[in-house]
Amino acid sequence: MTFRSTKTYGHDLGFSCAFRQWKAESHCRFVHGYALAFRFEFEADELDVRNWVVDFGGLKDLKAMLEDTFDHKLVAASDDPHIEYFRQGHKLGVLDLVEVDAGGCEKFAELVYECAEQWLADAGFAPRCSLVSVEVKEHGANSAIYSK
Repeated sequence: MTFRSTKTYGHDLGFSCAFRQWKAESHCRFVHGYALAFRFEFEADELDVRNWVVDFGGLKDLKAMLEDTFDHKLVAASDDPHIEYFRQGHKLGVLDLVEVDAGGCEKFAELVYECAEQWLADAGFAPRCSLVSVEVKEHGANSAIYSK
């Protein structure tokens, strides 16, 4: 028997970030932003002593990582041809830059998954509890899911 639980940090929390997919030929190549939402799916074959898959009250560090990476940030790919422009904006204090390997919801979902998986281990939830997937939503119509 497998148990699953989910934790969602919705659009209403204000993880408002700007980014661009510089390799796109569409309007997505321009800097644009969303109040991102995140959905985590956890699973365990056994519940803990409280009959939980994961302690939702213990997710504060995971939420802090989301805030540090996506809350009022400009998230730019390190290989963006204009990365120096964004770095200069950061130095001038007009934007809070977070550099990542690649942009877009798919890569954000992968990045958050990797961080969350490490967090599960560090917090002592793993190996009893594991991460099934992370979904990142731009808005109600667009999202990306990463799972291993």
